[in-house]
Amino acid sequence: MRVLPARLGALLLLLFPLVTLADATRDRFGAAGYFRIMTRPDFSGGSGQLGYYWLYGRLLNESPYGELNLRLDVLQAAPGSDEVWAEVHSRFSGTSFRSADPGNGSFLNFRADYLFVRAGNILLDRVTWQLGTLEDRWNDLHIYDQRPATLLWDTVGLSGTYQGDRYDVLLAVGDSGYTLRPQKYNTVLTGAASFRYRLIPGHLEVGLRGQLGYEPKVQGNRNALYRSEYVNYEDYVRREVVQRYFEANPGLEDYLVPDLAPRSALSYRAIGYVGFGGLGPLIWDNLYLTFEKKHPDQGYTERYRNRDWTVFIADQTDERYEASLGNEAYIKLIPDKLEALWGVWLGYAYNNDNAIKPGDDDRIIASTVVRLQYFLTERVHLLMETSIAREKSQNGNAYRNHVDSVFTSTRGIPDARGLEFGDSDTRDTWQGKVGVVLNPTGRGIYARPSLRLLYGLQYSSQHAAFGNSFVDSLNQYNQYVGPERHWHSVVAIEAEGWF
Repeated sequence: MRVLPARLGALLLLLFPLVTLADATRDRFGAAGYFRIMTRPDFSGGSGQLGYYWLYGRLLNESPYGELNLRLDVLQAAPGSDEVWAEVHSRFSGTSFRSADPGNGSFLNFRADYLFVRAGNILLDRVTWQLGTLEDRWNDLHIYDQRPATLLWDTVGLSGTYQGDRYDVLLAVGDSGYTLRPQKYNTVLTGAASFRYRLIPGHLEVGLRGQLGYEPKVQGNRNALYRSEYVNYEDYVRREVVQRYFEANPGLEDYLVPDLAPRSALSYRAIGYVGFGGLGPLIWDNLYLTFEKKHPDQGYTERYRNRDWTVFIADQTDERYEASLGNEAYIKLIPDKLEALWGVWLGYAYNNDNAIKPGDDDRIIASTVVRLQYFLTERVHLLMETSIAREKSQNGNAYRNHVDSVFTSTRGIPDARGLEFGDSDTRDTWQGKVGVVLNPTGRGIYARPSLRLLYGLQYSSQHAAFGNSFVDSLNQYNQYVGPERHWHSVVAIEAEGWF
């Protein structure tokens, strides 16, 4: 056997701490997060957002936001071993910073999003257990700031995830009652399952996800769901249920106690996913198809004859459905020079209980957004984005195309009690954005942090189609009548990043 020279042995002894450091476990505590903050001078009287919301692309349509994710390793396993490990996670997020929004940085705009314990190598190999809040995400559609494949964001319980070489499986069970009705809690048993398979690793993967919620009927619980067949939908919309009931039953006394019949409810969400990439200039594409039946509402309060009356509305809100298709493609058009994001969103919402009132529960929406980022230098980039969107109401006029729409709605007849709003069932919106981006970390459309100076321009068929302080009532005596506004522009200085 060959013996190492003494000097070489001494050198290895000196290097031994560095060798062991390379395999050392990570720090017990970790922190990560995301933020965006901006100022957007708005000389059109708006609130600093180019349009109403994310359908036109999230850029210049979002509010300030920040989140902080914390992790503590309670029990660490040696790297590469099958030892038991455990960690605690928590996240805090909010939508307000001083001088940047109406909340002015108040902590009332922040919340603790989740708290859970995650552990592995217990009972089953390759299975990670999670106890606490159970939110589970797949890839986001960043250009819309949407997460169509998220499961269990509303659930507290237990989940187990098996991680195979080419697939992963998730099973979960819990309770969503406090998220659905924080002040009127009733148990909503929730289960979820998820499967994702990498057909060609790095090039093609598919997945299915589903979530089911069941609220059992409970006799005598003031927060339970109760039947309300006697409630007319139009009276419910106008908040006149109690008044109409007593008008139809003049001989009843105020203290009459109705015979309440409890009922149960079922809601669900199904998600299909295809991800593919590594094909020429296409880096990756996320495609999602979702279908959801929303959980019914419990009730609300009407004031009549100097008393508060609870109106149960589960039967009026238990047939709300929503389907959507969302896609985002990340493309390198010219390596190290030009990158693009291309998003598409199609949505269809319908409410089988509602045949009279236009709103978000009965509409069709369609949008496409394209963002280009050209790298002038390593850290100075040029950004260009454009979007086109259409929103169509299925229950009559929902949009006010003209400043004098009070005189043209409801077949040209002003109607203070009409359920329509405005003179059109369609809103068409175009947005364009251009500006300079400073990226300290270098090239990349996803590189952060980003410092941006942007100009945004919007045209909408709707009058004043942006957050503003204008009176939107159809009252013909509105004293804030101004010029008709279809164009809107803002200048933005903003910062965004994750760490």
